[in-house]
Amino acid sequence: MMATQMAGPHAVSVYALAGIRIVNGAAGLLSPELLIRRLDPDREPPSPAAMYAFRLFGIRTILIGLDLLTHRDERLREDLRDAVLIHSSDTATAATLGLNGRLPPRTAVLTTLISAVNTVLSVASLVNSAKGKRK
Repeated sequence: MMATQMAGPHAVSVYALAGIRIVNGAAGLLSPELLIRRLDPDREPPSPAAMYAFRLFGIRTILIGLDLLTHRDERLREDLRDAVLIHSSDTATAATLGLNGRLPPRTAVLTTLISAVNTVLSVASLVNSAKGKRK
């Protein structure tokens, strides 16, 4: 099978997106200060509100990554439609923060690229799932 087709129950892009979500979620949950320092390097110690937010979104990101690995058929397609919206919004937010000078340039480029990769993986996964549905 080609990587762009459904490989077993999921396309490679679904596994990649799930992996990225689980790793990033775990980082947010277990080591929020590392992520915060990338976004706000001059603030010491990191903001308690930022610590809370990263942990809050960390566990949610892990759970939605696990959903991609466990859901099938229409439920998976719903998750992937949501993923396109989530990651497109993340990409736009990161780019806007960078363009407005609210993030250091290197951080803005990195976060925008990571979010853009997630958006591409989401779209590719959704397209692959629609192809699999037609077969």
